[in-house]
Amino acid sequence: MNKHLSLLLLLILAFISGCSSDKTKTPDDLVEDTPESLTKVSLQLNWFPEAEHGGYYAALIHGLFEEEGLDVEIIAGGPNSPVIQKLVSGQADFIIGNADQVLTSRAKDSNAVALFAPLQTSPRCIMVHESSGIETLADLKDMTLGMSTGRAFALFMQKRLTLENITLVGYPGSPAVFLNDKNYGQQAYVFSEPFVARQAGSDPKVLMVSDLGYNPYSSLLIATQETIDSDKDLVERMLRASKKGWLQYLKDSTKTNAHIHSLNEEMGLDILAFGAKTLENLCLPDGMPAEQLGSMTVKRWQELGDQLVEIELIDETIDIGGAFLK
Repeated sequence: MNKHLSLLLLLILAFISGCSSDKTKTPDDLVEDTPESLTKVSLQLNWFPEAEHGGYYAALIHGLFEEEGLDVEIIAGGPNSPVIQKLVSGQADFIIGNADQVLTSRAKDSNAVALFAPLQTSPRCIMVHESSGIETLADLKDMTLGMSTGRAFALFMQKRLTLENITLVGYPGSPAVFLNDKNYGQQAYVFSEPFVARQAGSDPKVLMVSDLGYNPYSSLLIATQETIDSDKDLVERMLRASKKGWLQYLKDSTKTNAHIHSLNEEMGLDILAFGAKTLENLCLPDGMPAEQLGSMTVKRWQELGDQLVEIELIDETIDIGGAFLK
């Protein structure tokens, strides 16, 4: 009986001792184990969650942001989402946008700076019917064309193409009109609307706007110059995690696509899988090494700047070199 009592007393003492040692830990000792240790960051999208945002979502759900000490909230966008305004007003720490948005916003005195360019080739295209016989953008004629005429790519097309007997109407936001009118074409993203149209039994043919020479970097990660100057470490961590996320998405998009689908049910798993596959050549074109993913060149930015000057969206005084992180 005494042996049992002695054993019981020893166990009680050990328990008390263990509890006491835990209580001696300071908040600094425990901070690494708590979510509060992560830096909260907001990332505003330019559209509803889709494959074009895949790498950023991959960084989120695979814990790559967290590995860099970041607690990132990805905020969905929508039609005409004012991402630049949200950035410069401080409503978002980082945003997703395209290179022409960066330059046109800087022409209006924004301080937006592109940090990372996962899509080297713009997914922007014009979708026509295969039965139309149209083979190139230069062949566009005698039809109705749905597109946002005030957007930079549309202004460039109107500047460079004759568009003989083309009736321009607003972008409808879906392929619904296209499906019911053989004499109708529309703007699209190559990994989205053409897939939907084909699944619905139509005959979409894709004409890439980049073939016309207008090829702004797309799905850019963008911040303000103030953020870059005041918190270089945050920017570097966001960059590292984003690049890892895009490499992960291009390698295996399955888990990420399931998450995107849960956020945007209109994006079925089949269209997201198609999008991820299509993105491979847009992100790493012409055998571009994976380690160069997201890189940008002065030449590409200068070419875009010249095009925007040509269509009178900016003037020559805009500092092209300050528009992106070197």
